[in-house]
Amino acid sequence: MGIDAKAIVKLRELTGAGMNDCQAALAEAESDQEKAVEILRKKGTLKADKIADRATKEGVIALLKEADKVAVVALACETDFVARNQDFIETVAELGKKLLSGGEVENFKTWAEDKIKNELIVKIGENLQLVAADIVFGQVIGSYLHLNKKIAAVVILSGGRQELANDLAMQIAALAPKYIKPEEIPAEEIDKEKEIYRQQLKNEGKPENILNKIIEGKLQKYYSEVCLIKQAYIKDDKITIEKLLAQNGSPEILSFKRYQI
Repeated sequence: MGIDAKAIVKLRELTGAGMNDCQAALAEAESDQEKAVEILRKKGTLKADKIADRATKEGVIALLKEADKVAVVALACETDFVARNQDFIETVAELGKKLLSGGEVENFKTWAEDKIKNELIVKIGENLQLVAADIVFGQVIGSYLHLNKKIAAVVILSGGRQELANDLAMQIAALAPKYIKPEEIPAEEIDKEKEIYRQQLKNEGKPENILNKIIEGKLQKYYSEVCLIKQAYIKDDKITIEKLLAQNGSPEILSFKRYQI
């Protein structure tokens, strides 16, 4: 029985293997696509690298928590169709479980990248990239995964309540601060901002004697954008995160991480 040309093309698109190799594999597999993929894998004729340059702008983040640690795995794909597929979502979740149970990030990355290249790309038919693989430890650890599974955040507190930590993680996911507080901003970054503000004000014809006062006001606005404790609280924009912490016993924010596909 002849092999359907459409099946050959489909297998080629899925695996990147040559047309003759795809035809031979389908013939051996009696037109079963999954078996044909296995045959090509065994023969080493897959060409996952051929699609490695294709853009990966969609994807899924898995965030799993156990006791004092959180594992985060972000896997990017090409299309929203794949990102919304339940099998793909579960696959990323399984990667997260593997990382959470294993505990060694570098070993996990090596294993995961091999699995992605040799199994998942072939199975799914799109370029896939491991965007993030991370484990965060902390006594009071807050985490948040957005509904679209494309943005996540983790924050570590010294003291404080779990609910507060989770709210702070949501804040970080939503407003993407770069620093915890102004003191963490590199001096060169502040100097650059001041230079930009000064030139803008001169272009507007502002008097020299009031420039420094206006620049200081602009810096405070800048801090409210890039520093977590200076941001308006997303659940109550009448207070800042700094005030929210004071209202809850003044726990210290030790660190945070934000992930996005």
